[in-house]
Amino acid sequence: MAKRCPCGSGSPYRDCCGRLHRGEGTAATAGELMRSRFSAFAVGDEAHLLRTWHPATRPERIGFEDGTRWTRLEILREEDGGPGDEKGVVEFRAHFLTGAEPGELHEVSRFVRRDGDWVYVRGRIIGPPRA
Repeated sequence: MAKRCPCGSGSPYRDCCGRLHRGEGTAATAGELMRSRFSAFAVGDEAHLLRTWHPATRPERIGFEDGTRWTRLEILREEDGGPGDEKGVVEFRAHFLTGAEPGELHEVSRFVRRDGDWVYVRGRIIGPPRA
């Protein structure tokens, strides 16, 4: 049985976010990019995260936290970010486990098109991450 995509689509990872992680195409919407970025955190794909981060705000590297496992993504709201848009906003909750302790990160993320492709610009965390 094929491994399900961490983004929660129900599709096999290889056909969903996995294809974006492999560089086979680009996200059609800001929401699709958000889901692929969550999945990249879940599978530890630093290259995808850096490639899809706007160079003006991109860090040198991703600081994956040892012992943290990203378990579920909830998309709460999407503003613009469609195939014909230049900007988009995605509000989400990302659920995780640190050891056996559950937690969640609530963020409003901003995306723009750069050279025709969606990229993550920055996010605003809503309240402290809950553990």
